[in-house]
Amino acid sequence: MTAVLRVLIVDDEDDLRETMVKRLKARKIIAEGANSGPQALKILEDKSFDVIVLDVKMPEMDGIETLRRIKDMKPEIEVIVLTGHASVEFGTKGMQLGAFDFMMKPAPLSELLDTIEQAYNKKRTMDR
Repeated sequence: MTAVLRVLIVDDEDDLRETMVKRLKARKIIAEGANSGPQALKILEDKSFDVIVLDVKMPEMDGIETLRRIKDMKPEIEVIVLTGHASVEFGTKGMQLGAFDFMMKPAPLSELLDTIEQAYNKKRTMDR
């Protein structure tokens, strides 16, 4: 992966989000976290990301609504939906709304990194 890869982690679980951001940064990936859908949308007003890792179950605004708004704002961003509630239904809904992929939480870091890289490669291909 290259240092220009920018990832936003959106999850209301502080420990999980902060750990993911740290692990991505340790791999020379530009990573930032948001604790809610509204916070993620606010960050997207000022910053650009290649890939967003988005939890489905969050208070205030769920991941599906957040995904809809992200795709309205910045359709070029690839979104990976995380669902921790064994609900393929949410993952499928996310895919219908334009998510790149969905994964079950807790996703092993190696699998998540592979999926982030695949999403980034797709975005780079689309950007050309």
